[in-house]
Amino acid sequence: VQLQASGGGLVQPGGSLRLSCAASGTNSGVTVMGWYRQAPGKQRELVADISVGGRTNYAESVKGRFTISRDNVKKTVYLQVNSLKPEDTAVYYCNLNQVLLGVSSWGQGTLVTVSS
Repeated sequence: VQLQASGGGLVQPGGSLRLSCAASGTNSGVTVMGWYRQAPGKQRELVADISVGGRTNYAESVKGRFTISRDNVKKTVYLQVNSLKPEDTAVYYCNLNQVLLGVSSWGQGTLVTVSS
């Protein structure tokens, strides 16, 4: 399985970005796709995830600001990030959890920097 993430960048506080992550090399239908982030000196944490049926789960710190979605045909997960804060600065990683196989795969990460 390969995951290709894109969409990170430098943005001012209050700004927005759209992160994308495309999966290839898997035909597993029962998957959970998600975004995690890791800030310097901190542990990687879940930002949001979404099941193949569209059930979503968000970290409290991003509720109301971030929206996760997925296109099952394109095997792509998106993260719309709005009202960005400096504390959102981190490397954002996408994850594909193939539930029935018990396999979890990671993308290479995309850096989001929120600074004026």
